[in-house]
Parts: sequence; C-alpha cells; structure tokens
Amino acid sequence: MSIRLRLILILTLATSAIWLSAALWINVSTRAQVEQVLDARLAEAANMVSSLMADRRIALDETAAQATIALPGAGEYSRQLSCQIWSLRGNLLGASSGAPAEKLSEDEGFATTLIDGEPWRVFTVVNSNMGVRVMVGDRIQVRDRLVGDVVQGLLWPLVVVFPALALLIWVSVGRGLAPLAHLESTLRNRKPDDLSPLVGVGDPREIRPVRRALNSLFQRLDDVRRTERDFTAFAAHELKTPLAGLRTHAQIARMTSDPAVRERALATITTSVDRTDRMVRQLLNLTAIDQDAASVERLDVAALLSKIAQQAEDQARLREVRLDVQAKGIPPLVAPRILVHSALRNLVENAIQHSPPGGTVRLIASCDGAFVVLSVRDEGPGIRPQDRDRVTDRFWRGPGREVHGSGLGLAIVAAAVQRMDGRMELGSGSGGQEVTIALPLSSI
Repeated sequence: MSIRLRLILILTLATSAIWLSAALWINVSTRAQVEQVLDARLAEAANMVSSLMADRRIALDETAAQATIALPGAGEYSRQLSCQIWSLRGNLLGASSGAPAEKLSEDEGFATTLIDGEPWRVFTVVNSNMGVRVMVGDRIQVRDRLVGDVVQGLLWPLVVVFPALALLIWVSVGRGLAPLAHLESTLRNRKPDDLSPLVGVGDPREIRPVRRALNSLFQRLDDVRRTERDFTAFAAHELKTPLAGLRTHAQIARMTSDPAVRERALATITTSVDRTDRMVRQLLNLTAIDQDAASVERLDVAALLSKIAQQAEDQARLREVRLDVQAKGIPPLVAPRILVHSALRNLVENAIQHSPPGGTVRLIASCDGAFVVLSVRDEGPGIRPQDRDRVTDRFWRGPGREVHGSGLGLAIVAAAVQRMDGRMELGSGSGGQEVTIALPLSSI
C-alpha cells in the first residue's frame, strides 16, 4: 500500500470517527435539550390552563358535560399536546381534542405513563382553589421524531461536506508528498555511476534526514568503489611484477650452465613465490574481514600464538630472527578465529620483515580486566612519527624502506580489531616497534 493511500485512509477514517463521535454527541446533547424544552412546554401549558380557569376564562361544571379545551397551536408539534382536567374527586371535567379517554397520570408533576400501549410524557398541576387537576401530555414517539428531525438537520450539512473534505484530503496529501515524489523522480532518473550528493533546496524538515542519509550512502559507495578500483589496480600490478620475475629467472635457470647462477635464479624464484603467496593471503584475509561473515569461537590464546609462531618459523629462519612467545594463564577468548588469526599473523610477519638479522620478535599475551592484551615487539627501526597516521591505510607503504610489502599488513590488523570492538595502539618507535591490540574477552 502506498504512503499516499495509507495517509488518505488514515485521515478519512480518523475524520469519519470524529464525525461519528460528534453525531452521537449531538444526538445525546440535542435529545437532552429538546427534552428539557418539551417538558418546560408541558409545564407552561398546564399552568396556563390552570391560570385561565382561575381567571374564569375557562368555566367548567362538574355536573355538566365534558368541555373541550382548545390549546394554542404553533406548528405541527404543538398540536400533538393533549390536555385533561379532572376534579379532585376523580371526574373528568374537560379534555382537548384528540386527548385519550384514559387518565393521563395519577401523579403530580412530571411522569411517564403508558396509555393504550404507547408511552406518554405528562405534567400534572393541582389547583386546590378550583378543586381540579390539570394534565398536559404528549407522546414519546412525537418527541423522538422531533429529536430525529433536529439531529438530521444538523447532520445533513456534514454529509454534504464529507465528499468535499475527502477531495481536499486527497489534494492536500498529494501536495504534501510532492517533495517525496520529487526525490523519487530524481533518484529514478539518476545514472548508475552518479554518486554525487543530492542537492536539497527548500526541502521539508521530514525530507532532510532522508536526503542526508542518501548522501552519506552515496559517499560510502563512492569510497567503496574507489577502494575496489585501487584494490584491482594494486593487485594487478603487484601480481604482474613477481610473475614477470618468475618467468625471467625460470628462463635463466633453464638456460644457464653455471650452478651459481642457477642457484641465485632459483632463490629469486622462491622469494617471488613467497611474496606473491603472502600478498594473495593478505588480499583473501582483507576480503573475509570486509564480508563480515566470521563465526565466533572459544579460543585458547596461548595455543593460537604458538601456532602463529610455528607458521611464521620459515620466514623467521630466512631472516635469522628468533620468535619468543609469552602467554601463560590467559583466559579463553571468545571471538572470530579468522579475525584474531589474521591480525596476529600480519603483526608477526611485519615484525619479522622489519627486524634485523639476529633480532627477536616477542609475542606477549596478558589480561587487563575484561580485555586480552596481545603485543608484538620487534627490534627494527620502528615507525617514523610522520608515518604513524597513515600506516593503517590500505596499500600505503612508507618511503625509503629497505623492506617493501603490499601495504596491507596493518590495514588488516586495524580492520579486524575494529570488527571485534577492540583497540589498537602503536608503541614508541625508538629501539624497535611494539604494536598492541586489546580485545574484549567476549566479542559477542
């Protein structure tokens, strides 16, 4: 169901409910007021007849035939009044034309009686001086018809106005939703590659958050698209370089007859394969982190650090670097294994690459309240102060370094730690570099 139709239905139903409540209130209020007016008319008529008798304008003889009393008429409903005059001894002295033969009431004042199966409203006044009871009454059915006519007269204008009001609601809702329709038209006509911000001039207050959210989405999509382009270009370039070197050194190894040259070519091939393997693994890790599809496990921190050190042993041996694991008494860590493993593996590989021959890379685990603190220390030159703000950018590699990587190591660490609601800190770069990540014991 469209918003337009929903709003029209809500407004129409709400208006109908209000009008129905108003009609019920008018009916009850009008009935009460009309009842008061009609009762007052009964009392006035009865008192008027009693006054006329006191003034001798109406003369009745108890021994004579019954007299006919003419009540003043002022329209259709006033002619429905009936009057009876009874002596205090119980004789009917006179009655108006059309009055029932049965006594209207036995009580003084107002009373509701049933005459010939039909309810009547009667007012009785006793004139002790004249020795009579004057009774004036009218049928309840007549009263109901009068109330119905009054209420109908009040409601007819509402019935006539309702279609006009419904049309006004339709037009008003359409005009009110015009900015939303304009936004929808703008988005529908926009080209797929157009991620420029939406320009809002005179937008209603309710549309502004939607426009801001869309502009934020466009900005994020543009950043993702730019990152994907950089990713593709970087991957193509980085894979092309070692593959070309592999081809060249493979041809050298096949064509040379000098064992030393062959050994150097095979060693270069091995280095290129290792570099390509690490870069491909980093790209896969980065993709897994970005996809947000990691499952949570209960991890033994000491065993995980030992396994990572074992996996990096070959790289450390080639660089003549010693690995030292310090992790005792650490409680289990509840977190995605791939994220923790990717972060620590990249930290260890970076530390090995930047450590001098004979250096030591230490993997240290400790517990700080609700966090597990994992530190990787090397004895390399450290991160320069001017580079500290950029080392976690993807594909960024600092200038003037002897070791050239893919520029993804610390970017993977930062992304994984952020996914686990942890924090990453870079220690001092003098006399080595320390990178610390603090992870909550449970990242669920």
